Amino acid sequence: MRDERRVCLVPHSPPADHGGGVSSVVCCSWLCCASSVRAVARAHVGWHTPFPCWLVTSCSIAVVGSTLQLLNASANRHLFDRAAFPGGCVRCAVVGNGGILNGSRQGKAIDSHHLVFRLNGAVIKGFEEDVGTKVSFYGFTVNTMKNSLISYEEYGFTQIPQGKDLKYIFIPSDIRDYVMLKSAIQGSPVPEGSDKGDRPQKYFGPEASAEKFKLLHPDFLQYLTTRFLRSEILNTQYGSLYMPSTGALMLLTALHTCDQVSAYGFITANYEQFSDHYYEVEKKPLVFYANHDMVLEAALWRSLHRAGIITLYQR
Repeated sequence: MRDERRVCLVPHSPPADHGGGVSSVVCCSWLCCASSVRAVARAHVGWHTPFPCWLVTSCSIAVVGSTLQLLNASANRHLFDRAAFPGGCVRCAVVGNGGILNGSRQGKAIDSHHLVFRLNGAVIKGFEEDVGTKVSFYGFTVNTMKNSLISYEEYGFTQIPQGKDLKYIFIPSDIRDYVMLKSAIQGSPVPEGSDKGDRPQKYFGPEASAEKFKLLHPDFLQYLTTRFLRSEILNTQYGSLYMPSTGALMLLTALHTCDQVSAYGFITANYEQFSDHYYEVEKKPLVFYANHDMVLEAALWRSLHRAGIITLYQR
């Protein structure tokens, strides 16, 4: 049996230079905030592989900059306040949506962590015994959030998690993420783009202030991809579509900020034994899409687990 008493690791910083010569714009503990307006705006518009700005003509420094100016609270500078955990060792659980959790009875173990990260189609009702109920952070891109609300509505996912102490982690994969975030903070309908007219309150609640939102820095995302998940897909015709999965980005974000990290519902070597998601009534095989490299992610989780850096739930 593995020793679950993991050594409390000190969160580490990205290397000074991660290949793109843009380390100077990494700020605020891998989050974007008001003090980095120009740097982050330029970083997004100038994004290069593996995180391209898909429609360069629509990328606007003004849109990105005006969004970041709203992230002016001290809470926007850090993922969480370490002073709130006087014990000095912050234990985090990152809960994916993999079928391995169905019947796992891991709910209590998950909720026992100081902080719990969830993402995309995080169905909780009816599966509390397996996945718990605690939600500290909900991570997403606007695209994955909206797709989840459509694709998993039949399983009861009709609303993303809400709560007084819950924080939302925006992953900026496109300009629409900045536009939605700005509207969410201002409490106004989305003024432009593919989400025009959408009311963010229906997703995040009527009293969602700037303090509830976190925005990952694009250079941090690029660092994660370059150092941890640089896929061969980048060398194919689908290279411009590639990015690590939302779950991978949340797990690596937790790994860079928490002291102990447990991963639940992530792909394992025996994934074929389980359904794609834990809430599916009939077993559905995991589908591999060209925009993610799940084989590479699975290998990384196994490696980190064997090294004692994370605890990967397996059965």
